[in-house]
Amino acid sequence: MPSDRRVLLFQGDSITDAGRQRREAAPNHPHSLGSGYAVLAASAVLSEQPGVGWVCHNRGVGGDKVTDLAARWDADTLSLSPDVLSILVGVNDYWYRRSGDHDGTPAQYEDTYRALLNRTRTALPDVTLLLGEPFFLTGGTAVDDRWRAELRPYQAAARRVADDVGAAWIPYQSVFDEALDEAPGPYWADDGVHPTPAGHHRMAQAWLSAFREQLD
Repeated sequence: MPSDRRVLLFQGDSITDAGRQRREAAPNHPHSLGSGYAVLAASAVLSEQPGVGWVCHNRGVGGDKVTDLAARWDADTLSLSPDVLSILVGVNDYWYRRSGDHDGTPAQYEDTYRALLNRTRTALPDVTLLLGEPFFLTGGTAVDDRWRAELRPYQAAARRVADDVGAAWIPYQSVFDEALDEAPGPYWADDGVHPTPAGHHRMAQAWLSAFREQLD
């Protein structure tokens, strides 16, 4: 039987959401964890550490920007008191600004993200934070050549926030840039943003590497 109980929470946008069933809120359940990297990573944690009593939640919501995360933070994060909190957010902050559906700047993204994590550190001083890098893949149906230059300020902002709050950094852009040497972009993410099963597996591998380093 598990000798302890630790809470692992995945937060973010549709990449984390990955079709999870919102009505199924039970932790460690395939319906509530979705079909993406979160369920792959959680499955490995649960299998490798059965004695810890991990309780794994996914609260990713498709379409979310960092301001949307902040608006639901009390109910969807702090109330769960995670011991390990994984966050991936930022691609919509850029994508919606580009489409004219959002007027936030990279600086506002950074300020909101930093304030959110400072608030989290105050409420949960011992939480282990893992921050994922917003990313894209060339060749996808939703991306073009502007993405690399225009997403870069958001990526740099997320990295500064991670460093400032002492979070582990998951370099997803590098992961997928290297994956392009093996197969074209649509193999990993058909639209260049939302991963295929192969892409989610690469994400889970990168996530687990950062997670294991933090808990060693």
